[in-house]
Amino acid sequence: MQQRKRYSEEFKREAVGLTRLPGASVSQIARDLGIRANQLHRWRRELEVVGKKAFPGNGVARDQELLALKLELARVKKERDFLRDAAAFFAKESP
Repeated sequence: MQQRKRYSEEFKREAVGLTRLPGASVSQIARDLGIRANQLHRWRRELEVVGKKAFPGNGVARDQELLALKLELARVKKERDFLRDAAAFFAKESP
């Protein structure tokens, strides 16, 4: 069974914003973003009805994701440096 995709509030708001551009087709924008047109219509309707409080708690904000990726990158660099130093140490001791 396929797991449902979750989109951040920022993604949803930007997608809805694209539909408001002159000459924009909801179905074309949905295809470009890789989502279904009815989903984009639903987000648009929700934003119109609820306003600023639309889309609570779905997905991960870009800032949170970016922070997590930076932390993981720092950890991986530290591991890489340790392994490089260990390889150099053992290469010196080999006869």
